[in-house]
Amino acid sequence: MKNAAIYPGSFDPLTNGHLDILERAAEMFDKIFITVAVNNKKTAVFNGEERIELIREAIKEKPWKEKIEIEQFTGLLIDYARKKDVRILLRGVRQISDFEYEFRMALTNRRLAPEIDTLFLMPDEQLTFISATIVKEVAAWGGDLSSFVPDHVAKALQDKFRDQNL
Repeated sequence: MKNAAIYPGSFDPLTNGHLDILERAAEMFDKIFITVAVNNKKTAVFNGEERIELIREAIKEKPWKEKIEIEQFTGLLIDYARKKDVRILLRGVRQISDFEYEFRMALTNRRLAPEIDTLFLMPDEQLTFISATIVKEVAAWGGDLSSFVPDHVAKALQDKFRDQNL
C-alpha cells in the first residue's frame, strides 16, 4: 500500500499522547493500521478486545476515522507489515529513553526487512510526560485522569481498578 502506515503499540491504555500522534499521522497517510500488540511479558489491565474498543470509541467522531483499521497482532511487526504491504512503521517518541529503545527496534526491523522504514513522531510537548505506566499508577490511586486520557478511557480504568482491586 503506497500511502499507508502501521501504528503499533500496546495501548494499555490509550492515552492523549497516542491520540495526538494518530491525529497528525492521519494528515500524512491515507490509511493507518493500528496494531494492538500482545506482550506476554507484561500484565495488561485491558485485554486486546477492550483496547480495540477503547480506541474505536476515541476516534468515532474524528473526521479521519475511515482511514483507520484496528487489529490485534502477535508476532514480528515486519511480518504484519509485509502481509499488509505497508512500508512505514509509526513510533511515538517522548523522551531520549524512548528514542534509544525505538532506535534499536528500528535498526533491528531494518536488518530483518530493509524495505520497511520507521517514522518517529513526537507528541505535543504538553503530552511528552504521559505514559501508560504513569496513567495506570494514577488510576490505581484514584487520581484525576482527565489530562492523561479521554473520558471514556478514564471511566474504564476506574471501573477496572475498582472491580479488580488492582
